[in-house]
Amino acid sequence: MFNENWVALALFAAVIGLIFHQSGLVVLALLVLTATAAGWAWNKQSLRHVAFHRTFSERRLFLGETVDLTMRASNDKRLPISWLRIDDEYPLPVNLLEGASQPTTKADVGFLSSVMSLRWYEGTSWRYRLRCDRRGVYAFGPTKLQSGDPFGLFSSELMLPQQDWLVVYPAVKSVEGLVLPPKEPFGNSRAGQWIFEDPSRSAGIRDYASGDGLKRVHWKATARQQRLQVKVYEPTATFQLVLFLDMATLPRPWHGSVPELLERGISVAASVASNAISHRYQVGLLANGCWPQSDQPLKVLPSRSPDQLTRILEALAAVSSVPTIAIEALLNKESAHLPWGATLVVITAVLSEELLAVIDRLKTAGRRLVLVCLTEDLLPYPAPGILIERVQELDSGFSFRVEAQG
Repeated sequence: MFNENWVALALFAAVIGLIFHQSGLVVLALLVLTATAAGWAWNKQSLRHVAFHRTFSERRLFLGETVDLTMRASNDKRLPISWLRIDDEYPLPVNLLEGASQPTTKADVGFLSSVMSLRWYEGTSWRYRLRCDRRGVYAFGPTKLQSGDPFGLFSSELMLPQQDWLVVYPAVKSVEGLVLPPKEPFGNSRAGQWIFEDPSRSAGIRDYASGDGLKRVHWKATARQQRLQVKVYEPTATFQLVLFLDMATLPRPWHGSVPELLERGISVAASVASNAISHRYQVGLLANGCWPQSDQPLKVLPSRSPDQLTRILEALAAVSSVPTIAIEALLNKESAHLPWGATLVVITAVLSEELLAVIDRLKTAGRRLVLVCLTEDLLPYPAPGILIERVQELDSGFSFRVEAQG
């Protein structure tokens, strides 16, 4: 690497060579000065018009799936790059199937490092294969570029702040035996009273009336009857389900957590949500964990949006493992803002007296509730009025067993 003393020494050698008429010494000094000046100028231009990009074959995956990460670097100028080092920050929880990562000073972060040379207007690409074995939202980047002159005298660095995100959903499994308080099973049922119309269930036609939208017009029937006819849809009742997920796995959260129980609870919530949405439930999710880099509890309100399951799975992928509020406090606070007819499903690994008391009070007030327990722990006291179900993880999915029913 360059040292300022070299320039001083070269100048001194040139002066000595001139004084004592030593042409060889003068030529050597001029070569050193010329190489230093050329290296300095080359280094100044080395990282200009250098581009770096990363692309994923998929940005959203489930546990155990693999993804291809493609990186590309290009030199978009006339000056070649004699050497270029790229250190891209990479989340270690995502398994690297080929190659190796370099350590960093950050926890759970490594470098994907590459060294290359690029001619003028040349680009190159390389690929990594990754496997996602832990749910989460993972950041790739920022990226550090290093380059310099071909003599190795000077070097420079450039930080690229751009980050790309990889979302790994929790495991979604089949659900067997889950019992809900409403008498109807999962899915839509024919309604005795007019709640709303389901466009997928046609019940007939009728004459056009003021206020009917053009989307309802049955044009073929209109042509036959020679007067405007509109479609009549079958009235249906759609149920709402709101999941309350407890991130605590020990009676005292400050003692830490049990990772296996935590991930099982998240997987149970994802599986119940997926099953319910497939049966046309409107599903919401609340958890006493928070969004990344936030202290706000996680909340996804019930919706008929076709993207609702994606929103819930992304929320479960991102939720932190540290509870910010007791689950009974969250249930007591948020239940007042939820539709009265919604079924509330509380998923927890910790059965506390406070939680049972809140559930019992809400049930007495007319709420439909289910308490899903992830463990076989005994109840702190008998709760005959509360629907309690135990969940067991099998190879085929999650099996629910009713323990007590009010």
